[in-house]
Amino acid sequence: MANVSQQLLLTYSGILTGVFAFMMLTGGASPKRKSFDEITVHRINVVEPDGTLRMVISDHARLPGIIVHGKEQPFARPQAGMLFYNDEGSENGGLIFGGRRNAKGEVVDSGGSLSFDKYGADQIVQLAGVDDKEDRFAGLIVSDNNRRIWVGRGEDGAATVSLMDANGKKRIVMEVSADGAPSLSFLGADGRVVNQVLPSNSR
Repeated sequence: MANVSQQLLLTYSGILTGVFAFMMLTGGASPKRKSFDEITVHRINVVEPDGTLRMVISDHARLPGIIVHGKEQPFARPQAGMLFYNDEGSENGGLIFGGRRNAKGEVVDSGGSLSFDKYGADQIVQLAGVDDKEDRFAGLIVSDNNRRIWVGRGEDGAATVSLMDANGKKRIVMEVSADGAPSLSFLGADGRVVNQVLPSNSR
């Protein structure tokens, strides 16, 4: 009788072990998909199957510094936002935004920027808008080592299209001032206006 009970116990144990192993194997092979109506987090990391970081969505406190080839270098960012990374895990753009009042009641770090970087370098395209105690502008910036194109509104309220040379010096500036006066200026390498087109009646 004891032998029969022992045999039944061994059989039962074997069945349980087999069922557990099957559940572990099939559970691990199935896609891990979850559906949420709402989720509240401080930071989300999007990675490749090999763990390479591709995107970070984060609040201000957890937004990382500059990451190059998976290694982070300290860099203070006063904003929250979304950072993009290339196939090698190096930062190559992002969307950042912020805005607050300091202890003096002054507006600081107010605005946003969407940018895409050149490989191993700074931004080549940036759409930015800033309006705080230090700066007030909005526009599109195209760069190639140095800034080459600016389309936007400056702090003085003028709407401007500026074309720069390879050294980042303005060579052509098309502008409508805040009071409505249009102009087209051609500049030399030294920054001086060499020719300017003004309408006979600019108002």
